[in-house]
Amino acid sequence: MPVSDELYPPAQYGWGWVLLAFGILALMVAAVWIVIAVTRPRRETAVRGEQQPVPTGDVLSQLRIEYLERVQQIETDYRERRLSPRNANLELSRVVRTFVNEYSGLEAPVLALDDLIARGVHPALVDALRRHYYPSIFRQGPPIDPIAGAEAARTVVRAWH
Repeated sequence: MPVSDELYPPAQYGWGWVLLAFGILALMVAAVWIVIAVTRPRRETAVRGEQQPVPTGDVLSQLRIEYLERVQQIETDYRERRLSPRNANLELSRVVRTFVNEYSGLEAPVLALDDLIARGVHPALVDALRRHYYPSIFRQGPPIDPIAGAEAARTVVRAWH
């Protein structure tokens, strides 16, 4: 067979095939978008960058009342010997941290004391943790009196901004 030294250009596709390929790709992208949009769980929070509404004064007052009742229940349980002093202080710490979380959104239940100080939390919370709850929970020896811890918890709930 004789060999030719001529080069042939590559075969070109017609415009109809190119448009068909782009059309199929567009349909596939649209189908994927629809599947994602339909199967995504709905969020209860606001959409498109809107902030969640700040609770009104009535909700905040209810929250304070609820947590003051919890503190009172812990104190009552301690006085009736259903809780040891260490467990009473542990429960008071949990209640105060949960109140701060619900009231302001600050992740107080999972932050250490140094983290809370670094975030500039209300001094009443730092004082309650440093003077009442941490020594009772982590220190060897007798725990701090939970009655004083309950009063510190009430101060945090009343004073929290």
